[in-house]
Formats: sequence, structure tokens, C-alpha cells
Amino acid sequence: MKALLIYPECPETFWSFTNALRLIRRKSAQPPLGLLTVAAMLPADWDLRLVDQNVTRLTDADLAWADCALVSGMIVQRDSAHQVIARCKQAGLTVVAGGPLFTTEHEKFGDVDHFVLNEAELTLPQFLADLERGDPRRVYRSDSFADLHGTPAPLWALADLPKYASVGVQFSRGCPHSCEFCNVTQLLGHRWRTKTVAQVLNELDSIHELGWRGMVPFVDDNLGGSRRRLRSELLPALIEWQKDKRGIGFSAQVTIDIADDEELMEMMVRAGFGTVFVGIESPDEMSLRECRKRPNRSRDLLADVKRIQRAGLEVQAGFIVGFDHDTPAIFQRLADFIQASGIATAMVGVLQAPVDTALYKRLESEGRIGEPVSGDNADGTTNIIPRMGLESLQEGYRKLVQEIYSPPEYYRRLRTFLREYRPRSACLGLGFSQAGTVFRSLYSLTIVGRERFRFPSLLLWTLFTRPRALPLAFALAVYGYHFRKCYELLTAPEAFGAGRGQT
Repeated sequence: MKALLIYPECPETFWSFTNALRLIRRKSAQPPLGLLTVAAMLPADWDLRLVDQNVTRLTDADLAWADCALVSGMIVQRDSAHQVIARCKQAGLTVVAGGPLFTTEHEKFGDVDHFVLNEAELTLPQFLADLERGDPRRVYRSDSFADLHGTPAPLWALADLPKYASVGVQFSRGCPHSCEFCNVTQLLGHRWRTKTVAQVLNELDSIHELGWRGMVPFVDDNLGGSRRRLRSELLPALIEWQKDKRGIGFSAQVTIDIADDEELMEMMVRAGFGTVFVGIESPDEMSLRECRKRPNRSRDLLADVKRIQRAGLEVQAGFIVGFDHDTPAIFQRLADFIQASGIATAMVGVLQAPVDTALYKRLESEGRIGEPVSGDNADGTTNIIPRMGLESLQEGYRKLVQEIYSPPEYYRRLRTFLREYRPRSACLGLGFSQAGTVFRSLYSLTIVGRERFRFPSLLLWTLFTRPRALPLAFALAVYGYHFRKCYELLTAPEAFGAGRGQT
């Protein structure tokens, strides 16, 4: 069997880093980890070819070579997935689809021959067994959750790693929390399930042996699902692994209450973690209660962010506007919080309600659900009818993101962060250390872009006051260029409010 593993194209989003990737000559942020893991579960005698449309084209020659196509993707890739499937069917291929997009809305893809939904560790073996017998069903589902101890290492050899800016690994699935707007527990459950530490180290060894040097994000939705196990199992192993490795750094998604655990933060830094993403969501206590964001309630969120930064971890954060308790005052309040926190990478989105989440069910019962979500809550679209009114929400959102990513505000925020940040060692360059990248960045930000003198001024200030953080300051300036360009595109008058998912 000759199988194409196809990952549809992602549109430009906050996390696509499209404008930054052009400067470092990379095609995509990271390879499709889920699809590469599925590849490792397929029969050994199958011939496999990965086509990640974010780094290469799907050619007629690819389609002519293959017997079948395995397509995976996220909701934000919906449009591209439809196009890919149409081409595959036109070429006469059998199409098998799985992953978050299809698990959520497989009924909208009538041309797909077989759906292998939920976790592939459970449903893919059933499909393969039926396929071998010549009688595969159309839909394979499971209400159970997999034991990750049997999950194979991703088949990295299929991916052209130098085309990517980072290479992700996964330790756990599931999250013990119950945030109303989140579909993680719907897809992966509340129970925090993990691979063994040996599995993770094996994956890290594999990508290191392939020559990878750079950022390795842990893609877990909540790496701190069990702080006890993180402290006693994973972090000590990573600290030991790092002793004879150079050029590898980690990032992870955690909850804000990590700020209470100085020992854990210190261990994370020693293990090589330099960045954590935190879902702060809102500075408003009533909105946090509304969305059931339990770890964030009754806390001094600004002080928490500062403690994490001083521990040597850059804080990236997600914020949401459009909660029922939000009033038009939330936009300025959130802008002030973001500026005071020094959070450079502040992903601000409009509240969306993914299908079957607690939020979706509540708003559906109130008659406040519209068309499907776009999958990109930073594009200003929403499928809810907000209390403050859609026009007020979108106008306030547009002004908010334009303000916080304007060059004056963004560079002021970078200095606020760098004054707090205490790196334990020199920061990773993350692809920004090569001469060509430096010259392209200087040209794009100082000659073409609106940053002008602010970019070189930041570099000089950092060089003399925070020299260890110079590579990070450079990277954050380039990321800010991407964020500004991204939000300018998404909130342009001809595009804003006209996207998918409008009520």
C-alpha cells in the first residue's frame, strides 16, 4: 500500500509566525506531530510519503504514486482540508481522515471514505484489521482514552526537519480542569495520561541524532497536570539528559499557579525550559468565575507573571474578550494589564464556543449560537451572540490588538519584560543568530517596517544592560513584527468581521 500522509495548509494566524519564518528561512513552525505518530502505527510494509502543505506542494505526481491518502488537521485548516480531499478523490484515491477537525465535524466531509476518529491508538488498529479483511467501516470512534505507554515515537524520517522552526514532542494528554470554553477535555478527557519518561527521552534522542538543534516545544495542553510527577519523573530526567546536549531548549503550556512553586520553576529552567504559555484569559475576576478558570481565581495575576519571569521563564499568554461579564471597559483594562506585565507574546482572541463544550451547550440553550467557529479566535470572528453586542465587541477588540502591537507599545513592553527576566544562562538564539537572518531582520524592521529606530535601540539597550537576553530580545522583536502584520491583516476593514463563523 502506498499512502500519502497529507497535512493541509494553515492560514495565516497568530501562531503561524509566517512573517517571522520568512526572515529565518523556515517554512513552518513545526512538523505535524500527530500525523507522524500515526505514520509509525501503520504496517511496516506500507510505503509512506508525507506532504505537509505548509512546506511543500501536493503534486499530481504525488497523487499518481499513491493508493490512498491519510488526511489530518485542526479546525482552522477546514477550508484547505476540503480542497485536499477533493483533489484526492478526483485522482481516484481512497481517503482516510482523522484528527481534531474530523473528530469534531466529520459529518461535513461527505467525500471521505473512512474516518478514524478520536485517539488513533484505539481506532486505527480496528480500521487496519478491517481493511486487511477487505471490509472497512466508514466511521471508527471510541469513547475510551488510550494508554500512552504503547504510543510509538513519531516517524521523523518522513519530515524535512530543516524546513521547520521547532520540533515538538508530547509527554501527556488530558487536563484536570474544566474551563467552560475549552474542548481539550472533550477530545482528550480529564485524566492526565502520560508516556513513560523513557519514551520521551527516546524521542529526544531521535531528533538530536537527526541533527536537530533548536526549540523543542512540549505540545501538551497542560504539562503540569501533575506537579508531583513533573517534579519527580520528567524534570530530573531532562536535567540529566541536558548534561551532554547542546542547543536544545524546551517550552510548555502550564497554569498560572506554577508561580507558587519556586522549586518547580527552578527545576524547569535547569531542565532547559525557557518559555511557558499560560492561559490568563482575563484580569476580571467575574469573567474568570464565569468561564470556570479555577487556577486563575482569587490571585494577583500580575505578581504571578512577574515571579515566573524572575525565575527565568518567559511568559507567553492567552487572553479572551467577549465573556458575559465583560463590558466595553474590558478592552482598556486588558491593554493596561498586558503592558504592565511585560508579556510580549500576548495572544488576544474573541470568545468562541467549540461544538459540544460546556460553553456551547449553555449558549445553545439560550439561543445564542450562530455558525461554526473558524478555529482561529484571533481573527475577530465568533459563533456566539455576546452580551455587549457584536459590533461593540469587534470594535473594541480591533482597537485593543492594534494598540498592544503598535511599535511604541510593543517595544515598551519588551523592555518591561527584560527588566524583570532573569535568565540562568545565555538564551537560545532560536534561529536568529545567523548573519543572513540578522540582515534580513534589520532590513524588514528598520527600513521597510514601522519599527524604525526602536529595533536597533532595543538591541543596544539589551546588549549593555541584559547581555544574556540579547538573542531573546532579537527574537521577540521579530515575533512582534509578525504579530503586528498578522493583526493588521485580520483586522483590516475589508476583512474584519467578514470571516467565517459570524453570527
